Amino acid sequence: MYEILEKLKKEIETFKSEGDFSEVGIVSEVGDGILRITGLEKALAQEILTVETPDSEIPAVAFNLEENFIGAVILGETRGVKVGARVKKTGRILSLKAGDELLGRVLSPLGEPLDGKGVIFKNPEKAKDYFLERRAPSVIEREGVNTPLHTGIKSIDAMIPIGRGQRELIIGDRQTGKTSIALDAILNQQSRGEAENPVVSIYVAIGQKNSKIAKIVKMLEENGAMKNTIVVSAPASSPAALQYLAPSAGCAIGEFFMDSGRDALVIYDDLSKHADAYRELSLLLRRPPGREAYPGDIFYLHSRLLERAAKLSKEKGGGSLTALPIIETKLGDVSAYIPTNVISITDGQIYLESGLFYQGIRPAVNVGLSVSRVGSAAQTKAMKKVAGKLRLELAQFRELQAFVQFSSDLDPDTRKKIKRGELLTEILKQSDGEPVPFEKAVCVLFVALSGVVDDMPLTEARNFISGLMERLEKLHREDILEEIKKSRDFSNEVQEKLKSAAELFKSTPK
Repeated sequence: MYEILEKLKKEIETFKSEGDFSEVGIVSEVGDGILRITGLEKALAQEILTVETPDSEIPAVAFNLEENFIGAVILGETRGVKVGARVKKTGRILSLKAGDELLGRVLSPLGEPLDGKGVIFKNPEKAKDYFLERRAPSVIEREGVNTPLHTGIKSIDAMIPIGRGQRELIIGDRQTGKTSIALDAILNQQSRGEAENPVVSIYVAIGQKNSKIAKIVKMLEENGAMKNTIVVSAPASSPAALQYLAPSAGCAIGEFFMDSGRDALVIYDDLSKHADAYRELSLLLRRPPGREAYPGDIFYLHSRLLERAAKLSKEKGGGSLTALPIIETKLGDVSAYIPTNVISITDGQIYLESGLFYQGIRPAVNVGLSVSRVGSAAQTKAMKKVAGKLRLELAQFRELQAFVQFSSDLDPDTRKKIKRGELLTEILKQSDGEPVPFEKAVCVLFVALSGVVDDMPLTEARNFISGLMERLEKLHREDILEEIKKSRDFSNEVQEKLKSAAELFKSTPK
């Protein structure tokens, strides 16, 4: 008996109570994917919360932090969530895992695979966590935009150049070819042959139809571009919360590549639907509406997203993140609230006009309203030499076209300028999914501006130039095309060779 008592005393003396205390909130209101939670006074903005249901735990994110309650957005299935359910903090801020394993994959804004190819990371502990919301690089951490990002579209690379680290808006009405320009830019990165430093592309689909996203993924796979592309998908069928998070997720993935000293291109298709999703969440959370019922911080939402695109200084690794946001206008109204906001944030815009599109001028870029605020700083020497003259001639053509439409009597000089403008417009046309490498674009523009094709009918001139490009590919690949590609310059010697080749091809019987 004595031994038993001694053992009990020892057990009591060495016993330590390890109570597990956790802050718990209660769901006071639920509906339309939104929760109002009482308690959880120490919750952080963008913190992931877990809502307990009879079957499982559903994730939510803290959105509104108010005095007596928290407004949260459900990130999963909403059916099991009821008033009175317990809510716990996780201590984790909204983030996703980023790494090279993401290349070639289709994922949700939360980093979950959607392509049926299994798990993305075999060793998740080795992948880096990137917050969806992150501070943009400061002025000291950046350097000027000075390296071109070629889209493969002749009119854009020549007159509205895009540089690595730039934010260039693509804006226009429905069905004017906005997505096509972005996809051509992705395809052109794969055909550059820059195997040592390929540009990684991230396509963010916000509120698009599932069929359209599937078609885009298939097209990228067929062209061999998917191996270097990541698709973040938040289709129209997904909740507004995921559509709101999608651009931030795409940007976070791009920042992983930028931080590792590489170049990345992120396309937000489109930010009009992103703004609509944010408006829906804000109104459900009873935030005060402003102009067009958008919340007051809608400008800040897009500016803090787009400011994350940058060209980092050499001390920071020299990587870059280029952003191509897309905005859909209604009846060409660029003065509406969201279009003007994004125009003022970006470094220029590519304006697509439905009138040009229906005339058969594709891509339907209005060169007069489109601008790149980085300008020739993001062009190679070769492109600079031919592009300056092109813009001037097209501007003169547009002015004369507007002036002479009511006049039938034209002098020979005016008639010549109009014919030249029509010829250049014809040569700048190109089909979707057929990006032109910059060295070929330089040759096309030089031949068009040198006067070799001035005396030809429009259709014949276009056929002549495509035939000439085939000839250059076969006979002058090394001494003309490769020379321009390697040197990035367009020397007088190469110009003479190209002019001679064009004249010889012109005089050859077809």
